[in-house]
Amino acid sequence: MLKLSLLLALFMAFMPGQSFAAKFTSQYCEFELPVGWSCALEGTEWVCQSSNKDRQREAIIILAAKIRGDSDSLDFYQNHLTQSKTFMLPGGKTQVSEPKYARKWESTADKHPWIDALHMASEVPGFFTRYMATTKEDLGIAVTFSVAKDHYDSYQDVFQRIIDSMRVFRQGQATGDFKLATRDEGGIVGDIPAYGDGTKYDISNVQTNRGKVNAASGSDYLIILLVLAGLGFAVYKLKKKKGSASPKKKKKK
Repeated sequence: MLKLSLLLALFMAFMPGQSFAAKFTSQYCEFELPVGWSCALEGTEWVCQSSNKDRQREAIIILAAKIRGDSDSLDFYQNHLTQSKTFMLPGGKTQVSEPKYARKWESTADKHPWIDALHMASEVPGFFTRYMATTKEDLGIAVTFSVAKDHYDSYQDVFQRIIDSMRVFRQGQATGDFKLATRDEGGIVGDIPAYGDGTKYDISNVQTNRGKVNAASGSDYLIILLVLAGLGFAVYKLKKKKGSASPKKKKKK
């Protein structure tokens, strides 16, 4: 039965979907983090990615905060995020984003108001970026969720669960190596640097070929089939062992 329980646990571990077991806390925001993800401080931004190198090229989360300026308000963020973003790509090409929506949203965790917006190709060509921006006391805060277009559907629920768990706060003077962003162009949304070609945070050359994506999904289901096969074999062995252990009744003469 112990072996059976272990196999069942293994099967559940490989079930499709993303489990959450950790909570990330910065100096101004916290949220649930998927298993296998971690966050590191990169200058004035917190960068969160999967520890799996292949998965790092699929999605990334970046957080930044700054002391509020004249342009840091929910109305300004919403107006700013309804507009296309423009930045230069290597080689002199201009990238113009496609805004999908920009709306007000209330946090499920602490009922705090945010601006929630979605753009296509606003940070990296071929990536969707979801912006969450708000203010808290004297801070302007923004969190961006970027995912490759071909992985967008599979990350929607993961990102939504993170967003639903977000809380904001003001802890006073920041300690350690943490520094607030300082620029005031475009509010806090403008303080998060564009990823450009993606090399800064290792999300360039993302595998967007649908054949490769489907192959990865097929591998997951192959693992599940192998676990199920092992589970069936374990049940068979347990039944066989139980049958051989039963004493045979002697026939009466």
